[in-house]
Amino acid sequence: MMMEASFDTEESFDDPSCLAPQPPGSVSPAKRQITEVKETKITADRKDPQGAAHVTGFEVLLQKQLKGKQLQKEMAEFIHERIKIEEEYAKNLSKLSLSPLAAQEEGTLGEAWTQLKKSLHDEAEVHLKFSNKLHTEVEKPLLTFRGDNFKKDLKKYDHHIADLRKQLASRFAGVEKARKALADRQKDLEVKTQQLEIKLSNKTEEDIKKARRKSTQAGDDLMRCLDLYNQTQSKWFEEMVTTSMELERLEVERVEWVQQHLRQYTTLRHETDMFNQSTVEPVDQLLQSMDPAKDRELWVKENKTGEVRPVDLDI
Repeated sequence: MMMEASFDTEESFDDPSCLAPQPPGSVSPAKRQITEVKETKITADRKDPQGAAHVTGFEVLLQKQLKGKQLQKEMAEFIHERIKIEEEYAKNLSKLSLSPLAAQEEGTLGEAWTQLKKSLHDEAEVHLKFSNKLHTEVEKPLLTFRGDNFKKDLKKYDHHIADLRKQLASRFAGVEKARKALADRQKDLEVKTQQLEIKLSNKTEEDIKKARRKSTQAGDDLMRCLDLYNQTQSKWFEEMVTTSMELERLEVERVEWVQQHLRQYTTLRHETDMFNQSTVEPVDQLLQSMDPAKDRELWVKENKTGEVRPVDLDI
């Protein structure tokens, strides 16, 4: 981000010494102010991965938002695939529960077997309800969170900051232009002054005053450009901070939204396990109450075996 700079408006620009050689370690007032402007031209930009261009810091924040929306869409697609698996599983369980295999089993074993097949139908219903809830309580919220208007809102942010960046670049160019004009005026004043001192020219004192006025005017112009630049920079900085905080708030909101609905997924998953368990409990009860002796006795009675028995033969 750009850092604000303060400029000393009390320095005079009509003194040729501004551009004259300075003692070691010192910097002329004019150069010091221009240096400060240049040092403020620091943005929250980063290099493109290929190193071919620069990506603005704000663009990085916007891309984060767009990437988050895309990843959320992919999560919804993942849940959709999970739903399809559940629906297919439920369909196959329901179909298998109607199978005639071993339908002629009798007795307590037959009762347990019939209940086992019925449990498949019940389990299919559980998985079907699970898939329906996944759609309404997980997939749909993930997919519809922040509709089409969200991208339009991001574009508004982007255009607003981009306009401020253009204004800032224009103000900086103005400062550079005014700096060059001042340097030219000061150089002209310095040359005329030196020529007058060594009497290489017939320049009058009036010419020197005129050159000094032009130098002073150029200095005033530079200060005006500096002031405009600082105002624009300050506005850009404030807008960047405000907008960046808003984008940060939106990201936190998105993450919390995803967290909430993924938790709902795990809740539904636990409920499904619980309901599935309840479908096999009647099967367990019938299996525990099975009585092979009773089944054999019932079979003998129904088939009337043992009523006709062989007898001893007498001669």
